[in-house]
Amino acid sequence: MQTAVSWVSEADTLPHPYLLFLGDTVEPSYAKTAFGLRDWAPERCVGEFACEAATVTTGLPWLTPAQARAAGARAMVIGVANPGGHIPSSWIPPLIQALEAGLDLIGGMHTRLPAVEPLRQAALTLGRRLIDVREPPPNIPVATGAKRSGNRLLTVGTDCALGKKYTALALARAFRARGVDADFRATGQTGILIAGAGMPMDAVVADFAAGAAEALSPAAAPTHWDVIEGQGSLSHPAYAGVSLAILHGSQPDVIVVCHEPGRAHALGYPHYALPSIEETLHLALRLGARTNPAIRCAGVSLNTGKLDAAGAQRTIDEVAHRLGLPVADPVRGGAGFTALVDACLQRSAPG
Repeated sequence: MQTAVSWVSEADTLPHPYLLFLGDTVEPSYAKTAFGLRDWAPERCVGEFACEAATVTTGLPWLTPAQARAAGARAMVIGVANPGGHIPSSWIPPLIQALEAGLDLIGGMHTRLPAVEPLRQAALTLGRRLIDVREPPPNIPVATGAKRSGNRLLTVGTDCALGKKYTALALARAFRARGVDADFRATGQTGILIAGAGMPMDAVVADFAAGAAEALSPAAAPTHWDVIEGQGSLSHPAYAGVSLAILHGSQPDVIVVCHEPGRAHALGYPHYALPSIEETLHLALRLGARTNPAIRCAGVSLNTGKLDAAGAQRTIDEVAHRLGLPVADPVRGGAGFTALVDACLQRSAPG
């Protein structure tokens, strides 16, 4: 394992197990933190809790904070990543309820928990902790653009919240299962909570963002792989900046393009049509070549969660035939995912 700059040094330093808070969320894509923890750290999750207006569920047991504390929970995690990362006033009473039940609060929002005065006062009075994981470390350097040893893979997407993190986690796990020295490098709050380390890229000052990506994936042994979680989309009207910074700073040798079949518009921006897989692939290769001229695309990852098994396979086969590349849904696995892993590893970057 290689050492990278990280904010949370170890997952075990966070108080867990967790109660997952879903706020008043009605759009499943905005509850990606809760779903990510449920799927990739289930041993640290005891249940879910939400406001009355919420319609999204992780399928975990619904528990009040007091019930969760009795079941062993030590903290409530805000499992929502809403636009702007704010904490609405409707969340304050249930968050205070968790503090009163004896739970610490863990947040990954742009709004820092201690900045919300009722939460700060309640935590102070009750002796509870307010923990923010979306806080970058100090003294991040400006990017150098210098080539680093080791191998890097970056997941890029046609949009936000459609599988970049899941794909990176699945590929890193598959690499290690083959005996390859590989690290998953988290770039967002959910990945940091899952992995216990990472860089909250969208909280880094813009001038230092590419440097943060360099620090996240440092020089490594020639056989080592860093599998880097992408953020946003190079075509997103709001979040393209962080996507480009990660692309330039990580200098990926390999990209995997992530897409959700059937999604027609950018999440939260219905007046912006989603770019095609081909457009995203070519744009990432063209821009990525600025810091790594040897960049290549290994294949495509599809989020087919809204399709049945037969429909998912038809879609995977159609896209693979159209592009002439391996295509798979990492959650479903199978021969397509094996082929995608093969393609990722078929050529290592020079050390």
